[in-house]
Amino acid sequence: MDISIGQYYPTNSILHKLDPRVKFIWTIVYIVSLFLVRGILGYGIAVATLVALMAISRVPFSTLLKSMKAVWFILIITAVFNLFLTRGTVVFTLGPLHITEEGIRLTVRMAVRLVFLVIGASLMTLTTTPTALTDAMENLFTFLGVFHVPVHEIAMMMSIALRFIPILTEETDKIKKAQIARGADFESGNFIQRIRAMMPLLVPLFVSAFRRANDLAMAMEARCYHGGDRTRMKPLKYAKRDFNAYLLMCLYLALCIFSRVAYGTLFLL
Repeated sequence: MDISIGQYYPTNSILHKLDPRVKFIWTIVYIVSLFLVRGILGYGIAVATLVALMAISRVPFSTLLKSMKAVWFILIITAVFNLFLTRGTVVFTLGPLHITEEGIRLTVRMAVRLVFLVIGASLMTLTTTPTALTDAMENLFTFLGVFHVPVHEIAMMMSIALRFIPILTEETDKIKKAQIARGADFESGNFIQRIRAMMPLLVPLFVSAFRRANDLAMAMEARCYHGGDRTRMKPLKYAKRDFNAYLLMCLYLALCIFSRVAYGTLFLL
């Protein structure tokens, strides 16, 4: 499979045993920290933390890299625009286009943040089952029920969406191979012709997606699912390792803030 977002990689690691609420909050904090740090020291702390979490999770690095396949195109397009359309001190000229020092710095920052963001989010989904992730989101955002926000329904929809990503990816690969065996050509021709060639792929994919959604809805209805309060086979309970993880998270955030305050003007990227 070419994408890892939404998949669960079962191993017996400490990261897998952590409470899903801890992993969810850790992921949010890590994403925020990527936009907080600026200097080389700050990015070094973010890199070291991500590498440590990857090692603890025991998830193969190749599996984590698969999550980047979904954003390579966005990464390249955004990098090109930042590189050539950012004003500043010109360091290289390519016809009417100019590459500036500020553009290079902005491109590097953007690329690093996007790569770390995707890998960090994928690490959470790879070490947390969709059911546990749903329970964590529902538990953390229970207070929104005071404002009549359907917390459980939103958490359930997000969990189902994450679960459907690898399923639809696998279905797309199967349909593409079947269409190629029937003589379909998805590679030749200009951009418009390639878009038109995708129709034999998109139509059966949408039909399959709606069929799966209908089957899921019927299964939930047959089990008398109606949302709202429900019992859980594994209630969420904090353990000592979860509190230790929170302490490490606070330490990491403090180091990120310190790196920005003390070294934010040194060796900026």
